[in-house]
Amino acid sequence: MSEPVAQQRILKGISASPGICIGKAYLVDKAGVDVVEKYFIPDEKLQDEVKRFKAAVKKALDEFQTILENRPEELQRDYILETHLALLKDKMLYGKTIETIQSEGVNAEWALRKIVSSLKATFETMGDEYLKERAADVGHVSDAIMGNLVGAPSHNIAAIDKRVILVAQDLSPADTSQINLERIKGFITNRGGKASHTGIMAQALEIPAVVGLEIATTAIKSDDVIIVDGNTGTVILDPDEQTLVEYEERKSDYEEYRAVITRESHLAAETTDGVQLQVMANIEFPEEIVSVKNYGGDGIGLYRTEFQYMNRPEFPGEHELFEKYREVVEVMAPMPVTIRTLDINGDKAIANHSGLDEANPALGLRAIRYCLRKPDVFKTQLRAILRAAAYGNVRILFPMIAAYFEICEALKALDEAAESLEKDGLPYTREIEIGIMIEVPSAVVLADLLAEKADFFSIGTNDLIQYALAIDRGNRNVAHLFQPLDPAVLRLIQQVADVSREKGIEVFMCGEMAATAQHIPLLLGMGMDELSMNPQSIPRAKRVIRSLKVSDARAIVKDALKKKTARGVFEIVQEAYGDILAELDYH
Repeated sequence: MSEPVAQQRILKGISASPGICIGKAYLVDKAGVDVVEKYFIPDEKLQDEVKRFKAAVKKALDEFQTILENRPEELQRDYILETHLALLKDKMLYGKTIETIQSEGVNAEWALRKIVSSLKATFETMGDEYLKERAADVGHVSDAIMGNLVGAPSHNIAAIDKRVILVAQDLSPADTSQINLERIKGFITNRGGKASHTGIMAQALEIPAVVGLEIATTAIKSDDVIIVDGNTGTVILDPDEQTLVEYEERKSDYEEYRAVITRESHLAAETTDGVQLQVMANIEFPEEIVSVKNYGGDGIGLYRTEFQYMNRPEFPGEHELFEKYREVVEVMAPMPVTIRTLDINGDKAIANHSGLDEANPALGLRAIRYCLRKPDVFKTQLRAILRAAAYGNVRILFPMIAAYFEICEALKALDEAAESLEKDGLPYTREIEIGIMIEVPSAVVLADLLAEKADFFSIGTNDLIQYALAIDRGNRNVAHLFQPLDPAVLRLIQQVADVSREKGIEVFMCGEMAATAQHIPLLLGMGMDELSMNPQSIPRAKRVIRSLKVSDARAIVKDALKKKTARGVFEIVQEAYGDILAELDYH
């Protein structure tokens, strides 16, 4: 009797890195780390238990160091792994675990699990998706220690000697950095989200990755044939012949498309009637600079600086900040690097710094409000930015300005930072462009006044839409109402653009809206001077811009601003540009 033919099965996850790969699954088994029993340690043995914990941490440190030294060229600027190394020595993790072993008289595994659960819970309750994903960093580091404590066998990804697709419960950045691109076609994981560091590293390696599949490791066995579509977040298990043929074609088409737009990406983003836009990159880590250059970015439109302040008991000092900023600035020179000052608040700040318990952190002490309340923290960062500015082309961006006095206070703090550097005899540059993030409706209303103090506006659409429409897009009950094409949102953007032109300053956009091809004709027509997005989106955005005519886009905007619904706006754009965008896109 013949074996039944397996039916193909489709699993939906989250796209972490684009591309398509087809091949055999290779399960990375990390069983054993999650199962922890509690037992009590006699007083006379407590010191031995602490030593056992310290030895497990030391072994993990040595393992991380070896991985760092042998990482692939694509990940040489690997700030993420360096941060994980620092986290292994962190007092919040290392010190508190030792304290728990001694005070509660429990085994190291149980003490570590207790401290890690508390740390992860702090991050997981945060509203910001990027910060939620920092819980995974704590988990990855603790898993490395736990594996050593329980004697779980470590899986050497670097030693895999066949062409496979990795399937795992989770892959840490340390795991990802061991990937040999000649062997590993792509990977899928049960856990993870869009902002995970593992996904960011997959993008740097340019391999397809789908995360957040939940059941991948139970549904898939080693040597199963699978298709990973990182463009759509789809995984197909046991594909039938027709599906295999279809995806081989899609893979070929996609690779050809990527090759073409990557070749073109170093061309200027100039419209058919001669108007040139700058297409910049949003980054969080120095290692992303490689992607920015590879994808033809015209500079850094948004350098988020929060990560250096997370997962640690003390805020970074001036020298540490300066070194990281200088690295980015020097590599990108003479192209501009726009450094956004700390956008941190009660839920983003580390517990022992914040002293806050805010019911609604999004409307609380955050961003510029936090910095003005914490002048020492603010001054340290401003000094580091001004020092880095001596090594290239730096612009500074103040987030969440909602009132005129806030930009005045921020500029006063910048002047004081410059004066203190002058006194200290340190090289710096004060002659840098000053930008204001427009992400609060009050900033739109006050744009004419704020323009007196700024060289440019940068519209942060993610927050502007949230605040303007009173929608938390993390809330599944209202997320569908988060509409960038809502007429209210378009009118706010147009108002900012009009004021910018009138006052003679530039207007940029650094929110997700800038990376969406269907939105670019409207943004062009409204008068954006610069768009900033994740590095992978740059080639496509440039390609779209080169196919457009500004005069036509302005006419479309006039019609769009008369519409009463987001659907109405979408239909106008689709009617005018649907065919062009479809032709330019991968399909």
